[in-house]
Amino acid sequence: MEDIHKIMLIVALSSSFALLIIVTLACICKRKWSSKNEPWDQESTYEVEEMDMKGELIKFEGGEDLASFDVLDAPGEVIGKSSYGTLYRATLVRSDSVVVLRFLRPPCTGNIQDVMHVVKLLGSVRHPNLVPLCGFYVGSRGEKLMVHPFYRRGNLAQFIRDVNGQSLKWSLIYRISIGIAKGLYHLHTSLQKPIIHGNLKSKNILLGRNQQPFVSDFGLHLLLTQPAAQEMIEDAAIEGYKPPELIKSNDTSVETDIFNFGVILHELLMGKEPNNNEKPSLYRDFNSSPILGNRILDPVNEEHVLKLCQLAKACCSPLPSFRPDIKHICKKLQEIGS
Repeated sequence: MEDIHKIMLIVALSSSFALLIIVTLACICKRKWSSKNEPWDQESTYEVEEMDMKGELIKFEGGEDLASFDVLDAPGEVIGKSSYGTLYRATLVRSDSVVVLRFLRPPCTGNIQDVMHVVKLLGSVRHPNLVPLCGFYVGSRGEKLMVHPFYRRGNLAQFIRDVNGQSLKWSLIYRISIGIAKGLYHLHTSLQKPIIHGNLKSKNILLGRNQQPFVSDFGLHLLLTQPAAQEMIEDAAIEGYKPPELIKSNDTSVETDIFNFGVILHELLMGKEPNNNEKPSLYRDFNSSPILGNRILDPVNEEHVLKLCQLAKACCSPLPSFRPDIKHICKKLQEIGS
């Protein structure tokens, strides 16, 4: 009887061991088959998780020489602050070059998988009138740092307030206007899917040599959580850049970008910052082209000034469907300059 029990015990153990081997082999086969058929976006998600654990720097065109320790150890000074991040002007010691570092606060940004898909898109955008993303660092605790070139001539808002008369020159007003439009054209039409700027304003237009404009901060709202993106819109509203349709909705669009471009044209032509309290009468000023003509120093055909006024007014139409698209805007600007 005892021998029978021993035999039964041995058979049971052997069966359990055999079953364990079969299950293990099945899992291994399934894993191998899945890895062969896994789509690219799932593979990239796995790499992102690994990167997040280690803390690494992703480099794009123009940032090939960047290194994590250079970026993280760079001495810098704060040049801008918002509820969702801080801007630093930093000097990379090893190369003695100056860059702009944008620190995004972890609670204000989306999850790492969604963020990285947007970052790869923004890092691929290159145009002579757009500020490139050269690098993106993600730390082990969710820290996110964007690396951009530094433009020593400041931004368009500062240029418009300049007292030396440069902002009164028609040649510069026109050059800056068409440069911004070309950058916006690339964002809206030249990619597989339009990139909505979402926060276009004169402070986000940086100036290079000969006042060449570079549009910055495009697509930044895509990296933020909904509350942080909403706060960005509200900040823009205070500065006078909120289109009428965003009073009831928070969804930015190519039409909201066009409205803000029209506000920037107004700033360039009138030489003053937009003010949300002036909105009811603000754009009636566009009808006073002789005043604009007297303000502008360069000898210029008044008809050209009037046409740019009319274009700005059309961009700021209260109805989004009445605003011209960026292709039409670029065509009109070419006609004005010819």
